[in-house]
Amino acid sequence: MHQSKPYSQADLKRVINELATTLADRIHLSQAVREQHGQGEDSYGCMPPDAVIYPFSTEEVAQIASLCNRYKIPLIAYGAGSSVEGHLLALQGGICLDLSEMDQVLEINAADMDCRVQAGVSREALNKALRYDGLFFPVDPGANASLGGMASTRASGTNAVRYGTMRDAVIGLTIVTASGEIIRTGGRARKSAAGYDLTAMFVGAEGTLGIITEVQLRLHPVPEQIRAAVCSFETLADAVDSVINARQMALPLARIELLNGLQMQACIDYSKLEGFSASPTLFMEFHGEQTSLDTQITTMQDICNEFGGSAFQWADSTEQRNALWSARHNAYHAAHQLLPGGKVLTTDVCVPVSELAHCILQAEQDAAETGLACPIVGHVGDGNFHMLIVFDPKQPDQSEQARSLSRKIVANALRYEGTCTGEHGIGVGKKAYLLEEHGPAVALMRQLKQALDPNQIMNPGKIFDL
Repeated sequence: MHQSKPYSQADLKRVINELATTLADRIHLSQAVREQHGQGEDSYGCMPPDAVIYPFSTEEVAQIASLCNRYKIPLIAYGAGSSVEGHLLALQGGICLDLSEMDQVLEINAADMDCRVQAGVSREALNKALRYDGLFFPVDPGANASLGGMASTRASGTNAVRYGTMRDAVIGLTIVTASGEIIRTGGRARKSAAGYDLTAMFVGAEGTLGIITEVQLRLHPVPEQIRAAVCSFETLADAVDSVINARQMALPLARIELLNGLQMQACIDYSKLEGFSASPTLFMEFHGEQTSLDTQITTMQDICNEFGGSAFQWADSTEQRNALWSARHNAYHAAHQLLPGGKVLTTDVCVPVSELAHCILQAEQDAAETGLACPIVGHVGDGNFHMLIVFDPKQPDQSEQARSLSRKIVANALRYEGTCTGEHGIGVGKKAYLLEEHGPAVALMRQLKQALDPNQIMNPGKIFDL
């Protein structure tokens, strides 16, 4: 997977020495720091950069980019390190820009329900800053990711069924281009027909076209009432059919998550859940005012009863809801505990909701044939689910079984006119799938990359090969 470096060690030393005149105490060359920044929460191993730099401002990022572009030294932006598709691998060496020190909430416009933040601000930190304004930022991928990273990967999460993804939340960006130019895209207006939609182009570009340093975000009012519930089913098909029926009836659920029996057992063990069964389970959350909530809940209960769902277990208090969703968010770590020392290969296909049952059940059948532990968890309200394929990396046959199963799941999703990635992005692991999914359109993506980054310094080797 390693690629040749497009620069000499002499050029790298020249760049480091020049930057050291103003950034000396924020340039790190130690092996430990470089290794920390050369991997995410994935199964692709570690490929450390040659140096790690902590910029404080957009202007400093621009200074670094301009100098690196001159010597063709790759730049990889780093947020919270929570990506799962090898986005942080320094395939060609280079410099990692850790944006965690750029953590200021620059403005909150409560009347217009928007805000502007530096890229290193985390999702939880933003919501903490909003707590006195009656607003919240709803995109919740589970990890306390940085908002710049979430924009770069077009992240989604448990609230996407009602509030959308980062594609819907981002209304403007500050970008540092490969040449070191600073540009602002979008704005605060709720709509615009002015020129190309550059904001949409950079959201989801995975740091390959430029570095996001600031993000303008759409916010939402905190709901008057929030109620969460859990409902178990005898079969996975019954749980999925309940979701499909709820969506077809246009129920405005805020969250609806599915865990299969194996994932539920893992969460029960890991999060010490009491009073739950290791069977296919829906986690649901309802937002709104009391009258509308009562109608939503009654309708959802009727749907679940129709498909053999057990009695709802409610979590009404903030503490109960937090415990419930904490268990859901810890599903990835719970899956790890199924095989201590093992690795987890995550899939994140997304299909039309009407095809969801076929796709999930086929994935379960294919997983059973491998003999690997493969829990399923998904944001099934919008057709997105994850199979967490747990394998022993020391067993070559298991590693290949995991990759083969992942390929089958993607192929099946594409047959149902779905996508290979609903929220994690392409990174290094899904480049072949992107070609299958988009075919000739990938050539146009390459042309955009070459036009905006002719020296190919922006996170090279990700999304596609040139």
